[in-house]
Amino acid sequence: MLSMINATHKLRDRYIKFAARLDQFFNRWKIVEDLLVLTGNPSLPEMWPELIKQAKEGGLNLIQTYVFWNIHEPVQGQFNFEGNYDLVKFIRLIGDNGLWVTLRLGPYIEAEWNMGGFPFWLREVPNITFRSYNEPFMFHMKRYTEMVIDLMKKEKLFADQGGPIIMAQIENEYNNVQLAYREAGEKYIKWAGDMAVGLYNNIPWIMCKQKNAPETVISTCNGRQCADTFAGPNGPNKPSLWTENWTAQYRVFGDSPSQRSAEDIAFAVTRFFAKNGTLNNYYMYHGGTNFGRTSSSFVTTRYYDEAPLDEYGLRREPKFGHLRDMHRALKLSKKPLLKGTQNVQRLSKDLEITTYEKAGTKTCAAFLINKNPREAATIEFRGEEYYLPSKSVSILPDCKTVVYNTQAVVAQHSSRNFVVSETGKTSKWEMFRESIPSINDLEVKSVKPKELYSFTRDTSDYAWYSTSININRRDLPMRADILPVLEVASLGHALAAFVNSKYVGNHGSNVEKSHELKYPVVSFEPGVNNISLLAMTVGFPNSGAYMEKRFAGPRAVTIQNLMAGTLDITRNSWGQQVGLNGEKLQLFTEEGSKKVKWTPLDSNLGALTWYKTYFDAPEGKEAVALRMRSMQKGMIWVNGKSLGRYWVSYLSAINKPTQEEYHVPRSYLKAKDNLLVVMEETGGDPQKIEILRVNRDTICSVIKEYHPPNVKTWERKDDKFRAIFDPVRAAHLTCPDDKIIGKVEFVSFGDNQGACGSFLPGKCDSPNAHKLVQQNECTIPLDREELLHGGKDSCPDVAKTLSIQVAYQYHQFAYNILIFNGKRYLN
Repeated sequence: MLSMINATHKLRDRYIKFAARLDQFFNRWKIVEDLLVLTGNPSLPEMWPELIKQAKEGGLNLIQTYVFWNIHEPVQGQFNFEGNYDLVKFIRLIGDNGLWVTLRLGPYIEAEWNMGGFPFWLREVPNITFRSYNEPFMFHMKRYTEMVIDLMKKEKLFADQGGPIIMAQIENEYNNVQLAYREAGEKYIKWAGDMAVGLYNNIPWIMCKQKNAPETVISTCNGRQCADTFAGPNGPNKPSLWTENWTAQYRVFGDSPSQRSAEDIAFAVTRFFAKNGTLNNYYMYHGGTNFGRTSSSFVTTRYYDEAPLDEYGLRREPKFGHLRDMHRALKLSKKPLLKGTQNVQRLSKDLEITTYEKAGTKTCAAFLINKNPREAATIEFRGEEYYLPSKSVSILPDCKTVVYNTQAVVAQHSSRNFVVSETGKTSKWEMFRESIPSINDLEVKSVKPKELYSFTRDTSDYAWYSTSININRRDLPMRADILPVLEVASLGHALAAFVNSKYVGNHGSNVEKSHELKYPVVSFEPGVNNISLLAMTVGFPNSGAYMEKRFAGPRAVTIQNLMAGTLDITRNSWGQQVGLNGEKLQLFTEEGSKKVKWTPLDSNLGALTWYKTYFDAPEGKEAVALRMRSMQKGMIWVNGKSLGRYWVSYLSAINKPTQEEYHVPRSYLKAKDNLLVVMEETGGDPQKIEILRVNRDTICSVIKEYHPPNVKTWERKDDKFRAIFDPVRAAHLTCPDDKIIGKVEFVSFGDNQGACGSFLPGKCDSPNAHKLVQQNECTIPLDREELLHGGKDSCPDVAKTLSIQVAYQYHQFAYNILIFNGKRYLN
């Protein structure tokens, strides 16, 4: 018993020390996540420096990264930490930029990543059960975890060694599946925590969303509103950590747009810190692109594009700027947060005041909170009145001055533009048709179709299944208006059918886990008929219990409407093949494309057709994308590198594709003659594919009369909070270094509606505001008298909003350099 008490005291002391270290490392106000994954997905090594720089400029001081088992150990016992997968290089780069690291080891990570990060070979280990108290699984999980920990120790990357890693995670959201494993689940989660701490105990270990986490690790919150939903960590001396603050939502093919406002995120974060929160981690801060076949079931290549840094690494304003301003306001409040005592004063159901104050000093910070989602309020605090917009928090770093309100977006806005490139035009398109195999063409034989996941072993999205059947003339329907019907029951994900090499139809669904392809067939004829099915995965599952026991592919095949009735051909003997012939020949590479004879496009742009063309790199430095609006479903390669899956024909509830544009990293491109290859599964016109430049050259400012001046107005220096210069409420517009404001596109001082890029005039406005903006485009003070300039106020009782929209253009000097001596210096 004495040893247990001593152990408990040691544990308590350890977390007290940890809390102090968090104060030191995070200054108690932590802002994070930028999933800069090292796998070539979502971001590439060429993008790492700029993304880390942007994250730091956004006010982050820590980057959280997963470690992907399936890309680091794709073959059992063969490890890969080179190139895109250089974990050590990535962590050092973060440290070199003065930021800290949380290492999310998993090894199960979920992350909308193929098999949640588990390598496929793990599924084939005899008697294995993933994420359970199962000896085969625990053996391999510990071996992999130990290997990564040893690598980090060897490179001296942990904080106690002088490195940037201050925290690590084992397992991930296990509470979601724990009940399915019963007692084995409870034993497993304790084993996982003890195993991790046993491997390295000089940094804290965490578990996301794990209510019964072992004493040796910290349970944390994931979600959108952790100030309300989190009951707190699993121990009185453990810090309150928010490991995933979802900045929007990932999307699967068929989803409508997913959004979350900057105001809602800021409201959630400030309330979390007002309630003694210690760490807030954005999931995602930069989502990026799921290149190749890395995403899990039906997940698009565009990942968390609504994050503060969008898919291309461009700042999504005002989300980036509004959160940056919040981070600065929290940093201005850090001394009271660290040294002060919390006091909460509830004025009503929706209104409360939280202060952090050190007795006997002027060290004081306040959070004025209005939780009502519809009604604004005015409250009195220490002799002053403060206006609180609906669902907002005001931050007062000195308990007097409002430097930030979560609903008052002072930051610049922007709208993303996809501009058709002038130089990035495709040359003549050519095509090559994938052959439709018969049973005799396929070497692998079995009585019935093989299970798709086990058959493909995650080496291809595609598998052929082919059989033949002899149909007597008398078996075919005698009436011209009746046709035989081919029906295939499948466990997903998608399927295309061919009879006698002629395309019958396709079916796929992200909703129906078991679906049916059912089409009338005109190509059945007396004699031997070949029936070929192309089964397709769209990524492997990434979540849920018993992932190792998931199945996919055709499970029953029948021919209906025959004169003899329905014919079940499921066990008719099938030939099978993993992958398309074009994949095996690597038609998407320069060398592979020479192995077949390509022909000019004809009018029959049918199913299972490879298309290729060449194009020059688009002008300038901007991000590049392909618009695939004219295609349907398939895969894309540029210079042999896979951009991933497209499925433009899968429409959302608003009757639009979930994703039309596909990211082409500049690092993939040469100046000229870039090979573009598209494998179209069902039919589409490649001639209408567009090569685009991506920018955010439309910028806006939207300032309301109740907004505070920019938080940059104030600083805390020498223990004093003070104004750096006279606080002025104003609209600010800032250009990148090589661009200037080229055109003022919209101005309104009144009650206009809409958002940046799509403003609509309101009922009242001021002509003088237009003149002032034209005269001084960069900073326009929000002064009602000046903006009206003696003019009649057509709506005096309306709180005015100053809205401005402008467009960038390249600076003339930069343009001259661009074309000097015929050289494109900005390319």
